[in-house]
Amino acid sequence: MIVGIIPARFSSSRLYGKPLALIGNKPMIQHTYESASKSNLLHKIIIAVDDERVAEAAKSFGAEVMMTPKEIATGSDRIAYVAKKLPSAEIIVNIQGDEPFIPGRMIDEAVEPLLFDPAISVSTLARKITALSELKSSSVVKVVFDYQSFALYFSRSPIPFVRDAATIAEGLKMANMFKHVGLYVYRRNALLKFTSLQPTDLENTEKLEQLRMLENGIKIKVVETEYDSYSVDTAEDLEHAKAFYKKYLKKKEK
Repeated sequence: MIVGIIPARFSSSRLYGKPLALIGNKPMIQHTYESASKSNLLHKIIIAVDDERVAEAAKSFGAEVMMTPKEIATGSDRIAYVAKKLPSAEIIVNIQGDEPFIPGRMIDEAVEPLLFDPAISVSTLARKITALSELKSSSVVKVVFDYQSFALYFSRSPIPFVRDAATIAEGLKMANMFKHVGLYVYRRNALLKFTSLQPTDLENTEKLEQLRMLENGIKIKVVETEYDSYSVDTAEDLEHAKAFYKKYLKKKEK
């Protein structure tokens, strides 16, 4: 069984009560759930919550909900907590609760490698960077991968470094650079192994938990996608999401 798990933590430090923030007339977590429901490969979607208010909201629009301890620090640990209670879940998809407009096809792209190759235990997505602002931003994680599309490294800095380029902008024109899209697909054993490991040196340096997998020899398949996702981390992001949704509704009415 392929299960999508949406971790929804109420007390976000940068946007308190984020899962219940309204975009249009729906809470963000409902947008994420409905977007993920457009995947053709997920057999089940569960919202992993740490607050009764989010649980009640999710139940009101028909979602399956599982309560998880408030002290769980990361989304990965939260989905692992749920996965342990679902022995029939062979493939687990970590769908970020703050990506209200994630395309269902994007989820399917990330899942497909595990369906076709039993040797692959973890997959994720990457999108080619075209904007200099993304390349420069430390909040946009970059990834480089080998000829078999397995991740070599993730960084908040621009990678690869183009030595022959005079500027970062010139480097972007000379080399393919990729933004990491933070959707993960795990085989059950890989997820449980990963979340049982202690944080590693590179992970602590870059503040990127996927480096824990690479440092421990867990290979991550990278699928290039043309789709993009929009994460809501701050109040400013939320306003942009509201504006985007308003434009979407207007187009739909035409």
